[in-house]
Amino acid sequence: MGSLVQPPKTGRAPRLVADLARQKQMAACLEWYSRERAWINEQHLRLCRIAAPTFREQERAEWMVEQFRQLDWDAKLDRAGNVIATRGGKRDSPLIAVTAHLDTVLSPRSADDIKIGSEGRFLGPGVSDNGAGLAALLAVAASWQAADPVGDAQAGLLIVANVGEEGEGNLSGMRYLCRQSALAARIRAFLVLDGPATDHITFRALASRRYDITVTGRGGHSWSDFGIGNPVHTLSRAITLFTDLRMDLSNGPRSSFNFGIFEGGTSVNSIAGQARSKVDLRSEDAGELERMTSMLAECLEQAMEAENRYATGGRVSARMKEIGSRPGGSIGDDAALLEYLRAVDAHQGIRAQLDCASTDANIPLSMGMQAVSIGAGGQGGGAHTPAEWFHPDGREAGLRRIALALALLLRDPDGAGLAATS
Repeated sequence: MGSLVQPPKTGRAPRLVADLARQKQMAACLEWYSRERAWINEQHLRLCRIAAPTFREQERAEWMVEQFRQLDWDAKLDRAGNVIATRGGKRDSPLIAVTAHLDTVLSPRSADDIKIGSEGRFLGPGVSDNGAGLAALLAVAASWQAADPVGDAQAGLLIVANVGEEGEGNLSGMRYLCRQSALAARIRAFLVLDGPATDHITFRALASRRYDITVTGRGGHSWSDFGIGNPVHTLSRAITLFTDLRMDLSNGPRSSFNFGIFEGGTSVNSIAGQARSKVDLRSEDAGELERMTSMLAECLEQAMEAENRYATGGRVSARMKEIGSRPGGSIGDDAALLEYLRAVDAHQGIRAQLDCASTDANIPLSMGMQAVSIGAGGQGGGAHTPAEWFHPDGREAGLRRIALALALLLRDPDGAGLAATS
């Protein structure tokens, strides 16, 4: 369970938010989200109809670039495939980044898979995760073009629709942006938009490890070759050993495991020549994650030894390959980004929980940078399943939250204004 976000620690931040919200250009920007609700919904559906599974995001990325250009933003694809759109600031000025991932776990087979249900719900793969975040990027870009709320900003606004957040993407887009991009040194803070819900602020990065386990053997006929080493039996035993050891997770740091893929064999009467599984391990404690990894390797070794001990021939072998590693990290409780979000939420009456999760924010947080992940507004559910849905009710509150937080950070990227005399 997360902890309720505390009120701002100083009286300065709430006054800054209230003053900002009353300013003519900011008020026009905030009102735009209500006036253009139909346009935002249309863009949301259009982008979700462009399939963007992990590693194959290019068509959606190119579409996003074109939308930003039509809104008079300087937009392009970087070397990782991320969409980069910029506005404001000087050549070497600081940047505030607002990001959302392009890729989805499941993809529509055709445009008709993305539709509107009888109750106004958007239905189909990716409409919530992360159609909500991507639609918010377009809404921010369009509202800034219509009524730039921070003409006197100290920093430029960087909008990023990044690749590689889901599955085996291993946060590749965010890794490139933070570690290799020419823009990396200029970014002061990241506001990561992931899904719709506004009831959380992810300020701690949940570390994870992902592995591809492969067991191989000779294979053969289920009757005449019975007794040789069986990769399916071996892998099943390894998983059982591990899950039996890890079933009680009530003690110690919060952790989880999931064998998400299991495959192997060719027919019911053939001994498989190979069996594979992909597993996801997570923990709020780095030491516990290391112990889980070691335990999994030990269980695999024990299962292989047991199978070979009783095999009449055709020994099995096993390999455990890391296919993903997400680092942990946390933002400081006194960070300007978190203080400004507290003040914006207090101004809007949003009650959010501080939580720990695995998102694109893992990379900047692990590097000691200011970053949080929040929802983009609206309601949603069924993420990563064929029953995924999104409803735009409440979207405007999320978009106003994003706009106010960005405007505050653009004017004061390092939080110097928070230390000013009240």
